[in-house]
Amino acid sequence: MAGGPPKALPSTGPHSLRDMPHPLAGSSSEEAVGGDSTPSPDLLMARSFGDKDLILPNGGTPAGTSSPASSSSLLNRLQLDDDIDGETRDLFVIVDDPKKHVCTMETYITYRITTKSTRVEFDLPEYSVRRRYQDFDWLRSKLEESQPTHLIPPLPEKFVVKGVVDRFSEEFVETRRKALDKFLKRITDHPVLSFNEHFNVFLTAKDLNAYKKQGIALLTRMGESVKHVTGGYKLRTRPLEFAAVGDYLDTFALKLGTIDRIAQRIIKEEIEYLVELREYGPVYSTWSALEGELAEPLEGVSACIGNCSTALEELTDDMTEDFLPVLREYILYSDSMKSVLKKRDQVQAEYEAKLEAVALRKEDRPKVPADVEKCQDRMECFNADLKADMERWQNNKRQDFRQLLMGMADKNIQYYEKCLMAWESIIPLLQEKQEAK
Repeated sequence: MAGGPPKALPSTGPHSLRDMPHPLAGSSSEEAVGGDSTPSPDLLMARSFGDKDLILPNGGTPAGTSSPASSSSLLNRLQLDDDIDGETRDLFVIVDDPKKHVCTMETYITYRITTKSTRVEFDLPEYSVRRRYQDFDWLRSKLEESQPTHLIPPLPEKFVVKGVVDRFSEEFVETRRKALDKFLKRITDHPVLSFNEHFNVFLTAKDLNAYKKQGIALLTRMGESVKHVTGGYKLRTRPLEFAAVGDYLDTFALKLGTIDRIAQRIIKEEIEYLVELREYGPVYSTWSALEGELAEPLEGVSACIGNCSTALEELTDDMTEDFLPVLREYILYSDSMKSVLKKRDQVQAEYEAKLEAVALRKEDRPKVPADVEKCQDRMECFNADLKADMERWQNNKRQDFRQLLMGMADKNIQYYEKCLMAWESIIPLLQEKQEAK
């Protein structure tokens, strides 16, 4: 962060769940993301081609959610034409209250997950459990195994991002909390993944470790069938629509990677500039002590530079906390999509190989074996699920980036307005001194 050394993770006390507004009373703009049914232009293109705490209170007292970020002035002025409200929702998940745990062998962070649902799959209407990062990682691996035909949302990287020294700092933990919250909301909004048994256990089980030990016995048939089709076949030709998706993902990841690298360089330069400004302003203040008539204008310039420094620090923080994480998420998202596309290709390759074997039989009217028909069914299932998830992903991407770019534009406008106001504020003072002469 630009504002000095990282802050220590504060202790967070419990709050009553009554303080949390019930989700069924209304949907937030964030939850509305992904509900749009209008295909994006990109989709049309693709179609055409701390304190020691050893107690982990699973099922403990829930706490209120973190307050949502206030909408910027530009977002208030501009209306997204594809926001969808009023969609029926019966499952709500919130990640909040990060807590540091210090044990003999390790130190780690857990997050409280509060779930509210009216689904019959849940025995209770409300749950509150604590999970650490490796639990989220377990959930994602289970979703990949049991739902291989679907796009599983990415998790933030496990290791500390380059440039972040303390992974237990308040800033880093909050950035990760937001990413984990987004991860679960992506799953919650998915019409198939949200009903997965592993997801249900993740949200409700008091002792998740006991469930983890059950291991591979809980894999579905689809997961097993895809798992053994990992080699020995080479796809002849990928269908044009999926070839277009693959090409798009390659270009998309390349562009985002370039933007991410440049954005990080810009932030680094802004931080260096901020350091210079903080040294630059006080010089005018100390100089004013040596002057008579110039004392007041010099103090004004010093204050002006201080205000500009504060504005720049806020802009840098916004870029670090809001802009970069979205870029990273979608770079990882493209990797996840490529992984699902590769699995689809493996099933198609197996289907083609089985068809070749049937064609080589010396029979006048070879009968299509049942295993070939099952393989064809798996391929068609992959195709349908991948297309549906690609459309959902494109809708989410359009919503997320439109909101992100408008927010970035608004933050830059605010930054330059603050700098303009700071410099304009000392002009009358300088003019008064000139008239006095």
